[in-house]
Amino acid sequence: MQADTTTSTPRDPRLRIGIVGGGIGGVALAVALSRQPDLEVHLFEAAERFSEIGAGVSFGPNAVRAISLLGLETAYRRIADASPAPFEDVWFEWRRGRDEAYLTASLAAGCGQSSVHRADFLNAIVAHLPEGIAHFGKRCRTVAQDAEGVCVRFEDDSEFRGDLLIGYDGIKSAVREHVLPVADYGEVGPRWSGTQAYRGLVPTERLRRAIVEAGCDERLAMVPQMYLGPDRHILTFPVKQAALINVVAFITDRSSPEPRLPEGAPWVVEVSQQAMLDDFPGWGAASKAILGCIDHPTRWALHELPELPRYARDRVLIVGDAAHAMLPHQGAGAGQALEDAYVLASLLGDPACDRDGAATVLSAFEAVRHARACRVQVTSREAGELYEYCGEEIGADEVRLSADLERRFDWLWNHDPRDDVTAARCRLGWEYRRSA
Repeated sequence: MQADTTTSTPRDPRLRIGIVGGGIGGVALAVALSRQPDLEVHLFEAAERFSEIGAGVSFGPNAVRAISLLGLETAYRRIADASPAPFEDVWFEWRRGRDEAYLTASLAAGCGQSSVHRADFLNAIVAHLPEGIAHFGKRCRTVAQDAEGVCVRFEDDSEFRGDLLIGYDGIKSAVREHVLPVADYGEVGPRWSGTQAYRGLVPTERLRRAIVEAGCDERLAMVPQMYLGPDRHILTFPVKQAALINVVAFITDRSSPEPRLPEGAPWVVEVSQQAMLDDFPGWGAASKAILGCIDHPTRWALHELPELPRYARDRVLIVGDAAHAMLPHQGAGAGQALEDAYVLASLLGDPACDRDGAATVLSAFEAVRHARACRVQVTSREAGELYEYCGEEIGADEVRLSADLERRFDWLWNHDPRDDVTAARCRLGWEYRRSA
């Protein structure tokens, strides 16, 4: 059974593209590709509607740049939060957890702590998706390729046949097994990092009052903060037009080099406020006030992927968290998914990309994106170590830690995905062909 569609499609499309996964990255790619009149695009989502889990998501300057290049900046700006004046450029202020002592600040000029509620952002970009492109209740079961193209079968026994398949289906990706078969690559699935994260959304005014009553500067409630300590750290930043503060409190078990959750343990559980507070003994007044405002915390076991050897296999590509799921310590995961979407949309949208050369285009995408995505994975892991006084050759040396925090994100934020597009085009010979 072919996927149904109600939108007008090209009579003889240049490419027929399937996207598995209706999160931020998958929808952004579908929106971008849908603007090309000679492409037929289908987006398949396992759930019965678009939805996002989690609360706040932070975007660095590189992610905001990708959003703009994808033509989604207006939708983003309507819902995005920012650090209040005069702290517009502050990504985070860094403080010692036990007494709130100021260490330094990381500055992202012209951007600051640009953040949104995940569900709000997804809804904002879904509004740009033409009718008929999205198909729900489509959980991927198997993927196969032959000389004619690619076929994906879903749990409801329907199937999609097309020229390309893009797996944007997250850390538990079903498409990834096709790209990296266990028989050839071993197990490359999610692994627990050893870190648990308590999450909660707190009304801004409630947090401000709690901070003041604790004898601390109300600035700690309004400006994005990161409180650091051994094996623990806490972050806060605004979402929902500053009506709410996103709070995440991390605690890491470093007793084993290869931590494992008990067999069958859920990744997300509801816990008591007291259990959360008990995990932060000896922390300062501000930290206690922040955690005391989370009445019903959830605790998340943070998983990541290893750096994968490849993202493409002929006509099938994995991107976003399906390819490079990372820890949240640089606020970089969604940004990488959006960079992927822009680069991929630019290449697939080019008239030079046809059925015969489509697999080569996916290989070129992999060639220009793989090293950067892997580096972001590694440095996100390293950042968590740094925040918890376990950074290599830094540890609890706060002078060196502060110096590192002032510059460590520059390479990440300054990247322009248009350079990736140019590099891929050069690999494909398109620049030469255009100028000849």
